Amino acid sequence: MFQTFDVTARPQDAVPRVARLRAWMNEQGLDAFLVPRADAHQGEYVAPCDARLAWISGFTGSAGFAVILADRAAVFADGRYSVQVKVQTDPDTFETVDWPGTGLADWLPGALPKGGRVGFDPWLHTEAELTRLRALTGIEMVACDNGVDAVWNERPPAPAGAMSVYPQALSGRSHAEKRAQIAEAVRAAGITAFVTNQPDALAWLLNIRGSDIVRTPVAQAFGVVFADGSVDLICAPTKVDAVIDHLGPDVRVTAPEGFAALLAGLSGAVGYDPSSCPVAISEALAQPVAVTDPLALPKAVKSTAEIAATTQAHLRDGAAMVRFLRWLDEDRPDDLTEIGVVRALEQFRRDTNQLRDVSFETIAGSGPNGAIVHYRVNEETDRPLAGDPVLLVDSGGQYLDGTTDITRTVPLIAPPRDIAHAFTRVLQGMVAVSRVRFPRGVAGCHLDALARAPLWSEHRDYDHGTGHGVGVYLGVHEGPQRISRVSQVPLQPGMILSNEPGYYREGAFGIRIENLIHVIEAPRPEGGDDRDMLGFETLTWVPIDRRLILTDLLSPDERAWIDGYHATVAEKIGPLLDGADRDWLLRMTARL
Repeated sequence: MFQTFDVTARPQDAVPRVARLRAWMNEQGLDAFLVPRADAHQGEYVAPCDARLAWISGFTGSAGFAVILADRAAVFADGRYSVQVKVQTDPDTFETVDWPGTGLADWLPGALPKGGRVGFDPWLHTEAELTRLRALTGIEMVACDNGVDAVWNERPPAPAGAMSVYPQALSGRSHAEKRAQIAEAVRAAGITAFVTNQPDALAWLLNIRGSDIVRTPVAQAFGVVFADGSVDLICAPTKVDAVIDHLGPDVRVTAPEGFAALLAGLSGAVGYDPSSCPVAISEALAQPVAVTDPLALPKAVKSTAEIAATTQAHLRDGAAMVRFLRWLDEDRPDDLTEIGVVRALEQFRRDTNQLRDVSFETIAGSGPNGAIVHYRVNEETDRPLAGDPVLLVDSGGQYLDGTTDITRTVPLIAPPRDIAHAFTRVLQGMVAVSRVRFPRGVAGCHLDALARAPLWSEHRDYDHGTGHGVGVYLGVHEGPQRISRVSQVPLQPGMILSNEPGYYREGAFGIRIENLIHVIEAPRPEGGDDRDMLGFETLTWVPIDRRLILTDLLSPDERAWIDGYHATVAEKIGPLLDGADRDWLLRMTARL
């Protein structure tokens, strides 16, 4: 299997590890040391050698950081992990801090009232992160070697997976065309080159994929894109053996040992993105210029070929999901546990013979575990399904032609009305986003409230964004587009997003419903104004469990959308199924 269920970190391990780090801090003359989740590429997923936050604290969430002082320590985590961080960390060693409600710059002066020297690894922190910290009175931010690396004796080696060529038939454009587009943006910004630390951006730009990070097919590398369209690719030369002819003479490969000299030798104004570029890079440039990443938007706006490819991937994945849901509903064994759910779902996807990986660790939360937003089942937390009211399953697949991400919440018993009520409110929010039309220039922050309004009306909410960007055989979470209160990036045709409102009752159950959608130019209906409007088209076609829907809460328009969605599911997925699977699908997609 791709997914494993080993316990990778335990709270009790933190005690000796923090003690070793504190001894190192004392040797270095430091009063505190920062341990972020991030690696040098600022990605959501990190290689085992870069899982420093999990190693020192036990917390395995995909975002957050720790700060270690001589007499106290804290882990900062956002609302997605409010339950998980308490479970995974030792309360006698680590305080837990609600972040970003409380930032490090807010917390640190109280923790160091007399000031002090705070160490950080400059490869793991960006200018945007450090600006407020460096402005604190009495606090000296000290760039230094990584203290966790110094005391992590069994630290795994860095990944060295081979790169592969991504077919132009699926990407829709050659890497020469893409490099020319980015070169034009570099010139328009008045810079001679742009430095990127983003492996997914380089994968998109050069039509390559890699195998350094599980769940995300990228190769760890850095890049410099020049105004003439050429690229310096910084990575272990052995990684490019299979793609060197594909890259051609305009893409030069430099070993990591030569990166510092390469940066120092760049002439003229060189751009970097202060929100993602580590200060080890930006502060090594002779003439650094802070700019918005010119690769981010072109990567996010998918080509016609990419949309066509991921559409096929979603149909294939949808059929696998229906087979799984039918099995779960009708044939599951009485002693089924969460691990059994994960194993079964992966096998249904493997049966397509096209699964390259899962796109993230499958979340299978039964009963109270469903309230842990990013729950990952392991051998110690594995819970039987029997007796629980609902099961939340959030999962996805990596296929050569697309990346999928879908959440369905299903009843395990006759659902209590309060759970069905909450489910219907969540569904109403998902439907509202799916149906919306909006003018050009609208960003995710303008749409986020649509998904929350049915819950807000009942004094409820959820502590995560409504949607994130998704790649095509790349990251299941990608930017810059999002549907959230903080996203101000205007949505553009070709962008793929998730649509996933939820509701979570700690200690009882969790509900989330998620489809992937992509932005399209909305056709003008009869009587509409002569103006450009955008909308969403659905990519995910899997039934929404009708047994959890309270139809008396729905408006006629909401009911019509659900019936229309299910009719399309039957039309698109039905021909891919037969026998009991197809019969079940037809029952689940009947009109409400």
